[in-house]
Amino acid sequence: MSASTPQQGRLAHAPVVLRGGQWWLDGGAGSVPASDPAFTAALADFALSMAAADQAVANLLIRQDEASAVDPGGWR
Repeated sequence: MSASTPQQGRLAHAPVVLRGGQWWLDGGAGSVPASDPAFTAALADFALSMAAADQAVANLLIRQDEASAVDPGGWR
């Protein structure tokens, strides 16, 4: 797991949770730790990709807001 991977949080729209650096499969009957290294590496990579995508969208929204402030009239 990369140093930039968060230590806890739910992976969006998935029944997996990262708690203290350990991935858990979370279901209605309870949680079990995910122990397969290839699977947990794929989860960590996916979580990093999702975080990067979220950051890219946030940056686009900031740029859009800044452009609106410069030209409050909108499209011409």
